[in-house]
Amino acid sequence: MNIDSITNGIVIDHITAGSGMVLYELLGLATLECPVAIIKNVGSKKLGKKDIIKIDGETEIDFDLIGYVDPKATVNVIKNGELVSKRSIDMPEKLVNVIKCKNPRCISSTEQELTQVFKLTDKENKVYRCLYCESKA
Repeated sequence: MNIDSITNGIVIDHITAGSGMVLYELLGLATLECPVAIIKNVGSKKLGKKDIIKIDGETEIDFDLIGYVDPKATVNVIKNGELVSKRSIDMPEKLVNVIKCKNPRCISSTEQELTQVFKLTDKENKVYRCLYCESKA
């Protein structure tokens, strides 16, 4: 398999195998006009297998979404064919309008215009709780 290098864009690397498509959907990459490559189950010395997403074009991405799906992922920014920055991702302390509260009695479920806010309460177990009713995500 041959995937070309990119000139200007973003490479999301070290994605846990199987999580690449989840990130693709959450980041809304299908709506981009530029080429996007999802490479699944690539061999990795560190992870065994990993996924990679290459975006060949300049775009804004939500680092919180990446951290929510896979806090071990890295984001590489490429300019003129050169790596200009590499960023490690961590779990965000707060998620806004990423997940929805499952509690039918929660005010965020009944008030449609209310922002869905979740806070990280247990980093080790990746537990987020609703800011309004404390239900687990």
